[in-house]
Amino acid sequence: MKFGPVPIDAAEGAILAHSMRIAAGRRLRKGVTLTVDDLAELRRAGVRTVTVALLEQGDVHEDRAAERVAAAVCGDGLRCAPAATGRVNLYATAPGIVAIDRGAIDALNKIDPMVTIATVREWGRVASDGLVATVKIISYAVSDEVLSRVELVAEGALSLRRPQLRRVDLIETGPAPSRKAAAAIGGRLERIGVELLTHRATPHEAGAISTAMREAEGDLLLLLTETATSDANDVGPEALRAAGGHLTRFGMPVDPGNLLFLGELQQRPVIGLPGCARSPALNGADWVLERILCGVPVTGDDIAAMGVGGLLKDIPERRAPREAREKS
Repeated sequence: MKFGPVPIDAAEGAILAHSMRIAAGRRLRKGVTLTVDDLAELRRAGVRTVTVALLEQGDVHEDRAAERVAAAVCGDGLRCAPAATGRVNLYATAPGIVAIDRGAIDALNKIDPMVTIATVREWGRVASDGLVATVKIISYAVSDEVLSRVELVAEGALSLRRPQLRRVDLIETGPAPSRKAAAAIGGRLERIGVELLTHRATPHEAGAISTAMREAEGDLLLLLTETATSDANDVGPEALRAAGGHLTRFGMPVDPGNLLFLGELQQRPVIGLPGCARSPALNGADWVLERILCGVPVTGDDIAAMGVGGLLKDIPERRAPREAREKS
């Protein structure tokens, strides 16, 4: 692609690089392909040269280039919007979380600075029609050779994981089920298209909790204890073991959400929720919950890797907000 000022007589079919006002109420916008009529108006306005982009053999117009890149990265559960000004947006076709091949996206963005893609965070939850990524061609054209390299490295780099577990049981310790907890946790599930099957209260005792766990029938079991889980041998994890399950992880480097535990019972995942799950605000439990609901395994190493970016907005309802702790 050639870029720069050219005489009006040599500009037909070129792409205008900068918007120009040529008459009262009449403006030529950047990115238009100049026609004979456009050039005639420019001459009448006294313009003798224009700054343009001239495509050469092997060049691909920015819109077609963006379409090719988007088509390459677009995997299952995503759709591409029409191209405009060298940009194509990718959207989710249903609620879910976004699977990203980080290596492929990084490789794409390194091939040529004129070809870029920006995405939501890895495993980020999106609603149906939620924006997942945007492909932007920086210049007015890219060579076919560059696009071929991009297509090769980025094939299927983005996809949507839909919920696989559809029914959830919530056990809450205390005298009665909390409406606040039901609203916050039920809202989380509803946003991703999953049903809260049962919500029951049980005494804050390992025996009572373990009985409730064994009786649960959902695909996923959530436990919200009256007091925070403070140790791997606290009431919640002990109840899980007493029910015949096992603990795989206690604690996570995400705040709010530190006091989460993760386990398994009868081949079903169990999440011990931190107290901050009573608030609808984002916390570490959301990241674990959304992955598990969508059939994405969560290991101890996965949780350990959540620390970078894991300092989330504090929740005012917490008994000891960060700033209050600093002042005490």
